Amino acid sequence: MAGKKKILIVEDHSGIRRLMAFFLERTGYDVIEAVTGLAAIERANAAHPDLIIMDLGLPDITGDEATARLKLDPSTKHIPVIVITAYYGNAPLVESAFAAGACEVLSKPVALRTLEDTLRRLLMTTPIEKSLNQDFRVTCD
Repeated sequence: MAGKKKILIVEDHSGIRRLMAFFLERTGYDVIEAVTGLAAIERANAAHPDLIIMDLGLPDITGDEATARLKLDPSTKHIPVIVITAYYGNAPLVESAFAAGACEVLSKPVALRTLEDTLRRLLMTTPIEKSLNQDFRVTCD
């Protein structure tokens, strides 16, 4: 990884948010946190993270609504969004997350190894690195 990447975690459950932040910081990322969808939009505009991890069930606006708003904004539309949700079995919600602009949807509880692999794949910086990865599913460029 060239330089330290910044990740915004959007999760209203404090225990899950703290665990993810701890793991990501130990893995070498800078972490920003938000508890609501509106706070996520505000923090993304202020901090310009390299990637956003978004929960779907948030207290103000849903994660897919926050993602859609971020994707409409020219200053944040390029930021990859990973949705992590306990509603993974609900196909319409998963489809809604992808339609809003999510690059990946992962099921809660997410295995930390799966999260790490997904982050590495989405944070690759050169087209050559992306083309070498056979599993790269969706680009967010």
